[in-house]
Amino acid sequence: MSDLVRSTPRGPWDLAGKTVAVAGGGSVAPGWSIGRAACVTYARLGATVLVLDRDLSSAQETARFITEEGGEAYAYEADMAREQDIVDTFRSLAMRHAPLDVLHHNVGIGKTGGPMETSAEDLDRIHSVNVKSLMLSCQAVLPSMVERRTGVIISIASVAGLRYLGYPHLAYCTTKAAVIQMTRMIAQQYAPYGIRANTVIPGLIDTPRVTANVAHMFADNLDEAKAERARQVPMQRMGTAWEVANACAFLASDSASYITGTELLVDGGLVGKFV
Repeated sequence: MSDLVRSTPRGPWDLAGKTVAVAGGGSVAPGWSIGRAACVTYARLGATVLVLDRDLSSAQETARFITEEGGEAYAYEADMAREQDIVDTFRSLAMRHAPLDVLHHNVGIGKTGGPMETSAEDLDRIHSVNVKSLMLSCQAVLPSMVERRTGVIISIASVAGLRYLGYPHLAYCTTKAAVIQMTRMIAQQYAPYGIRANTVIPGLIDTPRVTANVAHMFADNLDEAKAERARQVPMQRMGTAWEVANACAFLASDSASYITGTELLVDGGLVGKFV
């Protein structure tokens, strides 16, 4: 942990006594994904963190980082592409860790291609993971939140759900736009019950996903790929997973008690270029 950029925010972002479930809390490759950084940040602010990921070993690694710092975390295997897996996982969480105060939905897959390169099967698969899993997760946690008249839902979308960024990613862009709108609707419907729902919209973030999935779209050389992405951003750099995690921590805390039904861009000014 000595090589981490320790950027946990200071101030009244206290999550002590809260239980946070993070769907997608592992990482597709070694390093700090948004989900993993969010888990650690929540824990540093005092929350008990439930790390959900389809790769149990990755979820366990995230939980280990937290417990090594003296925090409390539990790892669960959960494939957000499978409806029954989602239902069973949240039923188990409700029995073991109730009440659940914050749901952080950090799930997303994609496929490069426009309408002619995207099959109906591709779109169905990506929609199931990116959108349907959010709905099912909310269905699992909302009844308890309504009963207690408190709760927070944070969904992670993407600037790709708002703007065309120069390469075709039809299914991913479309489903991330759906995530934004679904979260807005949940926020409006459940605001009278004291439940807040907001979307964090990352821009070009330097995460293991860049190494694993994105670099080949720009160049064979990873360093050049990252440099090309950085040049697109007004701040001339990619963001870090920790910067996104800090935005999530703010929305999860009572410091954001009057914020619901909106989107928090963490993009270094990228979307503003396209207005």
